[in-house]
Amino acid sequence: MSQDTASSPDTTTFGESTIGRYLDDLAAKIPAPGGGAVAALHAAQGAALVAMVARYTTRAKDADNRPAIDRIIAAADAARERALALADADATAFTAVGAAYKLPKDTDEQIAARKEAIASALLQAARVPAAVVAEADEVLSLAADLLPIGNPNVVTDIGAAADAARAAAASSQLNIAINVGSLGDHEAEEFAPALQRIEEIFARADALHTDVLAAVVG
Repeated sequence: MSQDTASSPDTTTFGESTIGRYLDDLAAKIPAPGGGAVAALHAAQGAALVAMVARYTTRAKDADNRPAIDRIIAAADAARERALALADADATAFTAVGAAYKLPKDTDEQIAARKEAIASALLQAARVPAAVVAEADEVLSLAADLLPIGNPNVVTDIGAAADAARAAAASSQLNIAINVGSLGDHEAEEFAPALQRIEEIFARADALHTDVLAAVVG
């Protein structure tokens, strides 16, 4: 949604939008896109980088690794599509949270309905970044698999993919935390595995960045 069309729904997906329009919307005073979409797009960019390096690793000399390379390409392309869909899902979820808070609260029945709607919207809003964490994990695993066999001429892009996955996880951590903070303990327990996974992603991404840097500078 852009500033000029803020009064009417925009069905353009992140996959269809131009980078310029996305950045205009991100900078605008509108509810979405925000940090959640940024996190998902970090994951999408990381997946795209992995796929690019893998496609540069289809030379004759790479024939022995072709089955692994083909697997990585297919998995990275699929992760990119899922991450793009999550960017759209985040915008939808965030909009739903805002709508829930605007529900009337003049009667006891309205107050109860509003409370239930807010809790449901916040739960979904936390589930989207948790799913982004899973995609970041996948991108990072693919990048690690690719490093030993990838075309060394584009090895730095493997490091960039790891950094993008780390950024996706870090931003998702913030988005999970702010939504879970308004939920009950029982609902919050659902996100404990994702939050633990984020810490592991940080360590793995940092290690992979170090390995790529070592491959470049010796």
